Amino acid sequence: MQFKDLLLAEPVVRAVAREGYSQATPIQAQSIPPVLAGRDVLGCAQTGTGKTGAFALPIIHQLVNRPKPVVNDGPPQRRNTRQRSRSRSTAPTGRPSQPRALVLCPTRELATQITDRFKAYSRFLPMRTLAVFGGVSKGNQVRKLQRDVDIVVATPGRLLDLLNDKAIDLRGIEILVLDEADRMLDMGFIHDIRRIMTHVPKRRQTLLFSATMPKEIRSLADTLLNDPVSVQVDPVASAAVAIEQSGYIVHRQDKPDLLIRLLNEHAVTRPLVFTRTKYGADKLVKRLRRVGIDAAAIHGDKTQSARTRALEAFRNGDVPVLVATDIAARGIDVQKITHVINYDLPEVPETYVHRIGRTARAGASGIAISFCDPEQKSLLRAIERLTETPIETTRFKADRPREDREAKPKPSKPRAKTTPKRNKSAKAAKTSNSRGKKKTGRRRRGGPSSEPRAKRPHARTTRRRSASA
Repeated sequence: MQFKDLLLAEPVVRAVAREGYSQATPIQAQSIPPVLAGRDVLGCAQTGTGKTGAFALPIIHQLVNRPKPVVNDGPPQRRNTRQRSRSRSTAPTGRPSQPRALVLCPTRELATQITDRFKAYSRFLPMRTLAVFGGVSKGNQVRKLQRDVDIVVATPGRLLDLLNDKAIDLRGIEILVLDEADRMLDMGFIHDIRRIMTHVPKRRQTLLFSATMPKEIRSLADTLLNDPVSVQVDPVASAAVAIEQSGYIVHRQDKPDLLIRLLNEHAVTRPLVFTRTKYGADKLVKRLRRVGIDAAAIHGDKTQSARTRALEAFRNGDVPVLVATDIAARGIDVQKITHVINYDLPEVPETYVHRIGRTARAGASGIAISFCDPEQKSLLRAIERLTETPIETTRFKADRPREDREAKPKPSKPRAKTTPKRNKSAKAAKTSNSRGKKKTGRRRRGGPSSEPRAKRPHARTTRRRSASA
């Protein structure tokens, strides 16, 4: 279906054509009409099939053609100029911003990606979109919120901070979107989501989109929707058909050698490597750099500026290998990623779908390779059951025996010349005796606990005796 057949506003269709799109994806073709009709939508589709456009395009259309509601918020706040201590504060200096649409997402990278899409699709319209997330200065975001903002894309933590500072007012929200709903409604985010729900109007349009939707999360998501339209264009947690999936049975200590061999001997031009921990990502980057392979890491402990620089270097081709944790699996939108390598298998099978969804985007093809430790075959079987796709595995044999890699003898150091040591038993006995003694001041002669000391002859008496002799 063509975008012009979806009854979108002409400036929106023109902006989409400027981006090089004319044909709507299945999730877009089935989601845009009910969203335009004002219905709540629960959408589930593969990663990389255009879910962002499925809610961004109709939101822009509705905000343009719908008058902005008037919210009675009372007189504007006045700034106390006498308190100099507040002159550099991040507290708002006037009426807080009242956006009309709110998009919640789990990661900073995904917030930036969604904001870029909104700005691209509304380039021919007087509409402002702002991304707010942690890891950067809050004062700069507060200053931008002083101006009229139509759409806010936020992570829950930073949004709650702004609500506590009264820098944003959500009483004017008309449309609420939860992107990556399974993670947003997971136990780690549910309390923040419920707190945010108390600040938005009950009469609103709610949209939930995700690549996976477990049954436990679906029942929880239904509590936030009002008579939703369920849109599911593919089986839940299915991987793209254009992704070639394979795996290696490899011991943990052999994974670096296998990865280096794949990067050197195969046509791996732009790989994305996923590790389970932040420490593992940094350690792997150091190992790759030691053998001459330039790589960068991106994870939660990195500052936002460092994460942005690493992602831009990978996107521009300056860094050929990007190592990331699962926090980035839902926010990396880089074209022409040839390989996704699961250096560590994820604990949750649904995360596997998000990882490999970074390749084969927009109809392209890709390759997904998983490293499986012999003790983690159960995780691989769980992934196969979820995706209903068998993964062909190959056992990796290292060049040298395994025992040689596990126990590496430490180089012997030359022994320095030392003085003969005292007897350890005597030293220990002396130490224990000294610890057991109590300091009682000056010892009395002839006491019950001490033997009497022999009197030392006086020097003057000794000289007399020697003279008489």
